Amino acid sequence: MSDPRPYVAVVDDEESVRRALVRLLRASAFDVEAFASGQSFLEALPARRPDCLVLDIQMAGLTGRDLQRHLAVCEVRIPVIIMTAYDEPMMREQCLADGAYAYFRKPLRGDALMASINAAITHGPRNSPLQNAARP
Repeated sequence: MSDPRPYVAVVDDEESVRRALVRLLRASAFDVEAFASGQSFLEALPARRPDCLVLDIQMAGLTGRDLQRHLAVCEVRIPVIIMTAYDEPMMREQCLADGAYAYFRKPLRGDALMASINAAITHGPRNSPLQNAARP
């Protein structure tokens, strides 16, 4: 019997961020799994696809941006929410143009993140600039 709760994956190389997001998401009745790298997420992906991916941009090895592009090239349609401690307007534009559902600067506001996760799960992934332009 499968878990009826939406499954959210968190990918961030900072352990404290992963722990905080796992607590927040579990308290909000999500099934959640955290990954310390983009590579570890990709290795787990065949076994279970998340309903939403919360992804840090700045990581060693496979960056969040690399992972977002890889998923798009492989046509793995998962709503992606980007988070970063280093907000750069050009990076924001690129991530959103490439289909990110939302883009947040750390530290995250829990209520805003939860609203975006719920909306992303309800509406599904964005996959084109035309869809991005049509959404608020």
